[in-house]
Amino acid sequence: MEIRRALPQDIRELLHCLKMKSKYAVLLVFVISLVIIEKENNFISRVSEKLKQSPQALAEANSTEVSPAPAKNGSLASLQELDAAFSQLRSHLYNITLQLAADGDPGPRRHVLLMATTRTGSSFVGEFFNQQGSIFYLFEPLWHVEKTVTFLPGGASAVGSALVYRDVLKQLLLCDLYILENFISPVPEGHLTPFLFRRGSSHSLCEEPVCTPSTKKVFEKYYCKNRRCGPLNITLAAEACRRKQHVALKTVRIRQLEFLQPLVEDPRLDLRIIQLVRDPRAVLASRMVAFSGKYETWKKWASEGEAPLREEEVQRLRGNCESIRVSAELGLRRPGWLRGRYMLVRYEDVARAPLQKAREMFRFAGLPLTQRVEEWIGKNTQAPPDGNGVYSTCKNSSEQFDKWRFSMPFKLAQVVQDACAPAMQLFGYKLASSPAALANRSFSLLEEAQPAWVT
Repeated sequence: MEIRRALPQDIRELLHCLKMKSKYAVLLVFVISLVIIEKENNFISRVSEKLKQSPQALAEANSTEVSPAPAKNGSLASLQELDAAFSQLRSHLYNITLQLAADGDPGPRRHVLLMATTRTGSSFVGEFFNQQGSIFYLFEPLWHVEKTVTFLPGGASAVGSALVYRDVLKQLLLCDLYILENFISPVPEGHLTPFLFRRGSSHSLCEEPVCTPSTKKVFEKYYCKNRRCGPLNITLAAEACRRKQHVALKTVRIRQLEFLQPLVEDPRLDLRIIQLVRDPRAVLASRMVAFSGKYETWKKWASEGEAPLREEEVQRLRGNCESIRVSAELGLRRPGWLRGRYMLVRYEDVARAPLQKAREMFRFAGLPLTQRVEEWIGKNTQAPPDGNGVYSTCKNSSEQFDKWRFSMPFKLAQVVQDACAPAMQLFGYKLASSPAALANRSFSLLEEAQPAWVT
């Protein structure tokens, strides 16, 4: 106290002022705290009142029907009632989901790769996806890559070709169709080209707005079949691809399944791979007709037997069968990166029951099978005999798939069986032990398909 009296008057007044301000500050903080607490109490009270409402009242507020009645005393319903209400709400939402699917909701974007070799029925099976209106379908776009880039068979060149094919395929699945401009000859000008291989085999490239008015005096090598269109505008085609809900592509130029792992693991893609195989004896018989000039040696040997087959011809056949078998075995082993992404399909099973196999493939790909696809299958698998051209997709499929048996010389079948026995065993194709067995209609050369082929 003595020390305080000794202080100058002005300092004592300053201290008194600070003391009063501190009291006011504490009082102000106290008042603000009371206001905040009161507001929180009011909020908690409102939430509590909401919670006291029954599930029925809550459902009415959200226009959702549930069965539990409100408690008579207005208190919170029992946990059992809440569980029942939640279960019914979940069932209601599930029914809505099913209804949306039935009404044509396409679901997530899918990418489908039909992987095959020549003369295995891939054009026919590819039409299943081409006929589905929400799918942007491309027919053999890698043909341009093969024609532009020269690869030697085997070794590092085979690896190099697989990598180029894979990288182009990735861009196409992402709707970057401009990648093809690096391979189309002559080079497109202003993103326009009349030289896209088999353009007419893709509905998406022959419908509005991709089908532009035709241009006089412009030569179209690969044109639309059922309507006249101008040169393909790649920009419009890419935009059409992005507008479609799904993308599907058919190719006979990729055989090494392991090279597709980066595509399967790409987060931008939801890729499903369907590997189509066919009895190698039937494949050879079909190629000898479709590519007659390349198989003159085989035909002369089969009909005349004057000169033995060249070893490189047999080795090429064996190599083709082995590459197909190795890819299929990889898929059937179900590695983690491929699980749920791979399906093995035999052409013979498709030919015998096309609609059933189409449903299985679409179910595997997570795609709806539309009435248009079903109608196309019905119309194009009951064709008259004169409708079975070499490149036709319109065939009486149940009668066509094993016609080769009654025209192939047995010694030719033996060569194929010797070269391709491991692949034939894996795919369930029986070996013929004699000419009679080969031509016997009552003797099936086909074992039952394995359910595990869908992985």
